[in-house]
Amino acid sequence: MVCVLFRIAELFHSHDVSRVFCHLCITLLSVIYITPPRSQPVQVVLHLKEGRKTSDAFCAKMAESESLEITAEHERILREIESTDTACIGPTLRSVYDGSEHEHFLDKLETRIKGHDREIEKMCNFHYQGFVDSITELLKVQVVSTNQQLQDSGKEMVSRMEELNRCLVQQRNIATTIDKLTLCLPVLKMYSRLNDQMKAKRYYPALKTLDILEHEFLPKVIQYRFSRIMMDALPKLRQQIRDVSMSDLKDFLESIRKHSEHIGQTAMRQAEQQRGLDSSAPRKGCGPETHLGRKDAGSSSDAEVDTNSPASEQDSGILEEDDDVEEEHETLEGYKKYFNQIVGFFVVEDHILHTTQGLVNNAYMEELWAMALSKIIAVLRTHSSYSTDPNLVLDLKNLIVIFADTLQGYGYLVNQLFDLLLEIRDQYCEVLLKKWAAVFRQLFDDDNYTPILVNSQEEFQNVTNQFPLVDVALEEESFPKKIPFSQFVPSIFAQVKAFTQACLKFSEDLHLSSTEIDDMIRKSANLLLTRVLSSALQSLIRKTHIGLTELVQIIINTTYLEQSCKHLEEFVTDITNVSPETVHTTKLYGTSTFKDARHTAEEEIYTKLNQKIDEFLQLADYDWMLVEPLGHASDYLVDLINFLRSTFAVFTHLPGKVAQTACMSACKHLASTLLQLLLNPEVKQLTMGAIQQFNLDLLQCESFASSEPVSGLQGETLQLAFIDLRQLLDLFMVWDWSTYLADYGQASSKYLRVNPSTALVLLEK
Repeated sequence: MVCVLFRIAELFHSHDVSRVFCHLCITLLSVIYITPPRSQPVQVVLHLKEGRKTSDAFCAKMAESESLEITAEHERILREIESTDTACIGPTLRSVYDGSEHEHFLDKLETRIKGHDREIEKMCNFHYQGFVDSITELLKVQVVSTNQQLQDSGKEMVSRMEELNRCLVQQRNIATTIDKLTLCLPVLKMYSRLNDQMKAKRYYPALKTLDILEHEFLPKVIQYRFSRIMMDALPKLRQQIRDVSMSDLKDFLESIRKHSEHIGQTAMRQAEQQRGLDSSAPRKGCGPETHLGRKDAGSSSDAEVDTNSPASEQDSGILEEDDDVEEEHETLEGYKKYFNQIVGFFVVEDHILHTTQGLVNNAYMEELWAMALSKIIAVLRTHSSYSTDPNLVLDLKNLIVIFADTLQGYGYLVNQLFDLLLEIRDQYCEVLLKKWAAVFRQLFDDDNYTPILVNSQEEFQNVTNQFPLVDVALEEESFPKKIPFSQFVPSIFAQVKAFTQACLKFSEDLHLSSTEIDDMIRKSANLLLTRVLSSALQSLIRKTHIGLTELVQIIINTTYLEQSCKHLEEFVTDITNVSPETVHTTKLYGTSTFKDARHTAEEEIYTKLNQKIDEFLQLADYDWMLVEPLGHASDYLVDLINFLRSTFAVFTHLPGKVAQTACMSACKHLASTLLQLLLNPEVKQLTMGAIQQFNLDLLQCESFASSEPVSGLQGETLQLAFIDLRQLLDLFMVWDWSTYLADYGQASSKYLRVNPSTALVLLEK
């Protein structure tokens, strides 16, 4: 009981671990004294604690001498604590704190505890071996039993743990296998797909699959042996794909080349139909900055394309068709075939560009088109210059327009083709000029150079429909009536209009403004008038078979053509819708052309008239030793005068000045030639009879001059042409040398026009 109280006191007054241990020992000791140690090991510990407390109480008694009363009181309290139930020790403890010696009480309590501890220690030492044996025995009994139970339980647990470990290992292996298979399966699937594509001869997808397999999938499984086997097989597969693809591509390109003409023909036909539907709408994107550029083709990358591929060989084969065109450059079918093949080729290339990836790209197509365009332009520029048929050149122009529209629809830049058409337009103009030069020559050759005779109003209307004739007096005349000009006047006028219309046809679809078209037509018309027609007229006028009558008619014709130039201006204005008053508008040079031709014809009339006079004078056969004159004018001179009369009668339709000039020129030339006959060095001498005969011929000439052969010329005016010869003959016939010598040099001299040297030569003869 005391030990239990000490245990209670120990629990109340100390929280130290050692005290708890002592408490346990006292409890064990008390258990040992009461019950056998093997059956009650816990009570032994309690008794050990109680023994320790007893020892502490003994020590506390030894300290009672310090203060009897206090000690006695403290002893009492301690005994009360040790003997009282733990539930009733509150008042006892309170009495300790009511006093002022509670610190001393604590010391006494500590001393009592230490005493008990010593007693417990002694008791434990005394009973140690037995205690140890008891504890050992107890432990053996419990450990063996527990160990057996533990071993039994452990075997099952170890078995379960081993099974669990095996399951964990299997699970880990399965997870690892799944991960590896997940990594390897796409590779195997890709390789299987590659084999399937190879078997199906789908080489382009197979090549893409091979690249993906090589660069994306195999590097992830490079540690596996099968991947190295695949890596070794890939170059062989790639080479196989290359070889087979190259073979198929060559076959395909050869087939495309065979069918490209038909493809191009179909594409150009569709473009022509579309152009017909949109002919009234402005062309889209044909300005200086159009662009596909090419049209953007986002379906292809900008990867490098092998320019040594069969496609490049096909490019050269399609584009280098110069031989065919050269052989057939004078036929439209040759150009059609050439354009159809080119269009077919580029239509196929465009389809490849937009339906595949990586085979061709925009950069490659632009480079290819630039190269092709340069060759096409060179070929067309060369071979179009060969053509002498304007209809073929016009058809070629239409083909080029359709060709350009077709390729522009696929996004190709065609501005250079329209620039080429402007060059071909100049060539076309030259071809037209050559054609119209031949037309003019034929018109001149076919013309009869006589006024047009019309017998009915219908015939008259046909002429006026071709040529703008305005002559009120002529319209009022009754049929049949003569139109002053010959047939080549309306024909020339109609041909000039036809030429301008031909030039206008070529300007269609060239995307030129009305001003540009008007300027082009006017320049071309001026070339026709100033170069071709003028040259043809000049050649016509100078032809030897063209006589005076024809020259007179040519002068009349050019006069009417000159008057019609304003109607040509109106015609050009009507077809181009550009007013001639517009700034920088080129004027037609027809007026100057016909004036020059008329002046040339007039000069030619003068020349031919003089030549005709010379022909008559060559018939003169004077007997310079004649004693007496014949009494009449020489026959040649009579014929000459009759010729002049009939010729000047034809000049009635000429402008008055032209006829007057021609008549004066003829008389002067006649007088000059007659004088040369007298002064001919071959004539060494002559008689007065010969001079008198010569005077009779001169009188005939003077009679002609005074008869006014051309209206507007007075007789005295024409007689002045013979005045030199008249004064010379009068001097010799009258033999008035004294007067000649006396009045020489005076303005009033009777023989003022007689040259002394001429008179001296004739005098010597």
